[in-house]
Amino acid sequence: MPETQTITVACKLKVSSEVAKEIEETLLAFSSACDWVNQNTEPKMVNKTAMQALVYQDVRASFGLSANLAIQAIRRVCANRKTARLKKRKVKGFSPTSATYDARIFSFKETDWSVSLKLLNSRERFSLLIGNYQKAKLKGQKPTSATLVKRRSGDYYINIQIKNLCPDCASFA
Repeated sequence: MPETQTITVACKLKVSSEVAKEIEETLLAFSSACDWVNQNTEPKMVNKTAMQALVYQDVRASFGLSANLAIQAIRRVCANRKTARLKKRKVKGFSPTSATYDARIFSFKETDWSVSLKLLNSRERFSLLIGNYQKAKLKGQKPTSATLVKRRSGDYYINIQIKNLCPDCASFA
């Protein structure tokens, strides 16, 4: 069975000013939830299941995140703690610049080059402002995860993860 590699395709989103406000609210709620989870759980805890059992209900109630966004926030804290532990550092904090999505709250539609994302109070469809490179990478793919990102320029991007056959990993018979 050939091995796969995960690659990320950065795609600019076409965002109206009204929806930009809700994206900002979503990113702020997500980062605030991450900060709260990080501050209100044992610092050495990195087990996603154990942490979810402890704080899931509080995260949902306190930050207004959907069930899946709450779980993604908890997972982000665990992943950041693992990385910090490897680098012998502490997790400092979370900026409102990104939120992680999986197949339940993110979908990609090739027919019109758009994505659908669950935000704080609604589900929105965004057109992708992309070129031939991104289209070639995404064509025929069924991505199941992505990261909503606000860049320093103020533009919003969706970083879509796709699995490709790894040409360097393939074994030849």
